[in-house]
Amino acid sequence: MEPSGQGANDHSQNSVGDGEHPWEVTDMTRLRRFICYGSEMAIYDTKEHRLGMESALALLSLLQEGRGCEVVAEVKRLALEGRPVRANPSLFALAVCSQHLDLNTRQGAFRALSDVCRAPEHLFTFIQYKKEAKERMRCGIWGRALRKAVSDWYNKQDAMSLALAVTKYKTREGWSHQDLLRLSHAKPANEAIMLISKYVIKGWKEVQVAYADKENSEEVIKVLSYLEAVEKVKHSADEMEVSHLVEEHRLEREQLLTDHLKSKAVWKALLKEMPMASVLRTLGKMTADQVLEPGSSDVAEVCERIQSEAALKKAKLHPFSVLTASENYKRGQGNRGKVKWEPDVDIIKALDSAFYKCFTNVEPAGKRFMVAVDVSTSLSSIVKGTSVSTAVAAAAMAMVFARTEAETQVMAYSEGAIVPCTITEGMSLRQVATELVKIPSGYTDCALPILWASEKRITVDMFIIFTNSACWHGEANPAECLRMYRHKMGVFSKLMVCGLTSNGLSIADPAEDRGMLDLCGFDLGAIEVIRNLALDLI
Repeated sequence: MEPSGQGANDHSQNSVGDGEHPWEVTDMTRLRRFICYGSEMAIYDTKEHRLGMESALALLSLLQEGRGCEVVAEVKRLALEGRPVRANPSLFALAVCSQHLDLNTRQGAFRALSDVCRAPEHLFTFIQYKKEAKERMRCGIWGRALRKAVSDWYNKQDAMSLALAVTKYKTREGWSHQDLLRLSHAKPANEAIMLISKYVIKGWKEVQVAYADKENSEEVIKVLSYLEAVEKVKHSADEMEVSHLVEEHRLEREQLLTDHLKSKAVWKALLKEMPMASVLRTLGKMTADQVLEPGSSDVAEVCERIQSEAALKKAKLHPFSVLTASENYKRGQGNRGKVKWEPDVDIIKALDSAFYKCFTNVEPAGKRFMVAVDVSTSLSSIVKGTSVSTAVAAAAMAMVFARTEAETQVMAYSEGAIVPCTITEGMSLRQVATELVKIPSGYTDCALPILWASEKRITVDMFIIFTNSACWHGEANPAECLRMYRHKMGVFSKLMVCGLTSNGLSIADPAEDRGMLDLCGFDLGAIEVIRNLALDLI
């Protein structure tokens, strides 16, 4: 989503006027970083860290300045736009705002609860953050405002969606739906919500007695039927009965018992309505459990679905998501090595096809990008937390930008050498990777792409540099080079350095410049962080 008033290729926000300092890091900048990825620093780490007051100093500063309503509005806006790559920072910020001394801030936080807590696990996490903060203050949390906010959250849910939620996401962070409904003294808004509340608090037997002789509405009958199916599954050891209930009521994996998941028939029933992302995550297990046997009709159906353009578009899968699933599947074992399988050739081909089809799912940012790939010896490892090699990951992201952004220059660089790379739409991932390594490897020099663009007077809105963990930059400091480039070209260019295997980079200037950011590792969240920085949202 583009900021209001800007076209897909409007570069006006990147122009630097006399006396302007668009790179200044303010408390609001730090707040947006925190909401987006859980840190006020200019570093995104794929490893999520525990949140605390010490990691949200800008949030506390804004509250002390009396800007609590602005904070709540920003948390809500970013949540509605889908900008945060992690849910917990928004929940933490909202929890802190909900107990601030300012009445308007507290009221605003509670009003925003339903917009920010999209799923039950979000609500549980929000409550836990409040509890942890209140424990330090030695007072309770269940005041009238929180009780009303939680009650409203349940009452705003669609009945069937809530029935799924209370049977799929039962507990999180030490809280359960039973806890929340009891402590909030929730007053159900309609008969269907009342039925679900009774089921959670009193249990299925009480529900059966209460609704056995009543003349129920169509919605209540539907909820009753669904909950009855959930209860039957809990007590059934008959795999055919479980399979039938899964298909008829579209039950999900989390609603079943562990023993049920040892059955091929149950897995096949789950597979029919399983979301695409879940299908990709469980391909290995289904192959290991022989649910997907080579040459079977089940494999053919899965392959057809994986390659379906309509299904891929509906799932909104990014090419990197499919690439990660493909590389994980090719590895032939789970992350811990306990589950092992022989990768199916047809599934591998289907994943390869899906990778290229997902490029249409990428929404262009409409900026002028330079994607520079470090081809030194450092680019020969595995991306942290994945099975994807750093060379393949860099090539894949170069393809993403080359195919989806109209103004993209792809470069390969090493010590003392930098060359443009031609990436056409018809090129395969292997061909792109080959194109990127056509210069000899050497030491990493992350300043080269900026120096080259400055020398050639090429206007770039954002430099994206892919390297391993090395951040050595030769004689020229990349941050200083970027500042000189901005001054020379009259444009507020940004710099994103992606350390694909790094546990910590030190190129960005976190204190002084909001146009620089480092990535430690690489995942789908990193892709959204890149987009947010490009669109000037963090």
